[in-house]
Amino acid sequence: MRRSETPCWQRLKRLEEEGIITDYQASLDRRKLGFGVMAFVQLTCNQHDVDTTQTFEHMIQQCDNVLSCHNTTGEADFLQQVVAKDLDDYRRFVDQVLRKLPGFSAIASNMSLRELKASTRLSL
Repeated sequence: MRRSETPCWQRLKRLEEEGIITDYQASLDRRKLGFGVMAFVQLTCNQHDVDTTQTFEHMIQQCDNVLSCHNTTGEADFLQQVVAKDLDDYRRFVDQVLRKLPGFSAIASNMSLRELKASTRLSL
């Protein structure tokens, strides 16, 4: 005998099928996992060709330190949210990853002193 689906389950399935729900995830405490540094990094490009862009996009997808990356308006071309274990780990990330990227003329970092709000929730 097949159980009938609840209205809540039906709504969830519909939202998934429509692409409104794209993923399920657990919220993790970065500090308890050893990531004590949060930085916001502005990157400015001096080359906008296809190869440079593809190399950058591939690096971003592969880099666990980068939580999010946005192509932005304004002075910088990209804004990244980056985590690191400590300042030495962040320096290594800048030296070994960001400074090795071709086509970038400036890297500006802003360290988070205190997180006032962090959410990915959207109201329905």
